[in-house]
Amino acid sequence: MNRAESTYSDLRAAFVEKAGWGDAVATPLAGDASTRSYERLEKDGRRAVLMIAPPGAEAATCPANATPEQRHALGYNATARLAGPNLNAFVTLSNNLQMAGLSAPEIYAADAATGFALIEDLGDDLFARIIDREDETLLYQTAIDALIALRNANPPRPSDDQYTMLNYDLTALAAEADLLIDWYWPLKHKNDISHELRTEFVALWRDQLRELSAPHSFVLRDYHAENLIWLPDRSGVERVGIIDFQDALYGCAAYDLASLLEDARRDVDPEFADQMIEYYVQRAAAVDVFDRATFERDYAILAAQRNAKILGVFARLARRDKKPRYLDLLPRVEGHFRRDLKRPNMAALQDFFARNFDEFSQ
Repeated sequence: MNRAESTYSDLRAAFVEKAGWGDAVATPLAGDASTRSYERLEKDGRRAVLMIAPPGAEAATCPANATPEQRHALGYNATARLAGPNLNAFVTLSNNLQMAGLSAPEIYAADAATGFALIEDLGDDLFARIIDREDETLLYQTAIDALIALRNANPPRPSDDQYTMLNYDLTALAAEADLLIDWYWPLKHKNDISHELRTEFVALWRDQLRELSAPHSFVLRDYHAENLIWLPDRSGVERVGIIDFQDALYGCAAYDLASLLEDARRDVDPEFADQMIEYYVQRAAAVDVFDRATFERDYAILAAQRNAKILGVFARLARRDKKPRYLDLLPRVEGHFRRDLKRPNMAALQDFFARNFDEFSQ
């Protein structure tokens, strides 16, 4: 064990001991595409999850008053307004979601300086794992009810020295869409995009994104079947356990619905997705003032933006991070994106992709 590993081990042991779980049995849990890792701790018939988020493992986060130019200089985390190494984001948001009546993990102990948090173990019943043996409609409708409950609760936006929730603004949305030309384009074309086509792509996306409604809701950003846990012993929307929300921003509510229904990792039948969109519309209209046309416009733009981002992210994971398994997911995302481009008001982008990608010329 080298010195850095020894220091980490000592810090971990000290944190777990102070939290009262020093003699617990630890088992590694599957992580995500970030630098975070997780362990399940078991002691005296009880379980908890140790989240490990090394504070120096990622680029800087976005200062609240940074200009777009300053954000670009700081790196992608700041540009796209990702939480990065700020453990306070997860802790604060978990508490806020619980106050809104949702099932985010309870925080037992946390130390942002060292990057450790001991949190409630919500179990292993991810929607993606159990959906074949459960009622798919029930699961998705309950997940949608949770989104509507969150919007209706309208919890206060966190803002203090440890963590401030920022807007999902044009700079962040555009930077995510740009991942497609930075990573997916060279994967498909075997060369970088030309200056002229890049300029056209950037202008088209920014024109499209400017049509979005003003930010009006918490947006969790990764609300899908591998980040939702079924908790049947609870009631109502509390049956949906929510994880991986530390990158939440204040934006358009349609984003999380698109994330749920245009899942990059599992097939959701398009007809079923349309039924769930209609369910969302009817439920949302029943509890609040709701403009369907505005929602449908937001959904069309954000579904396309999210899938453009995912195409770029998966290509980056495969090429830069040497994780070729993500290439297997590209056909599904391409299918989502192809359908997104056919939605109303997307003609300019559809034309660009039809001219430049065989995958989207159909």
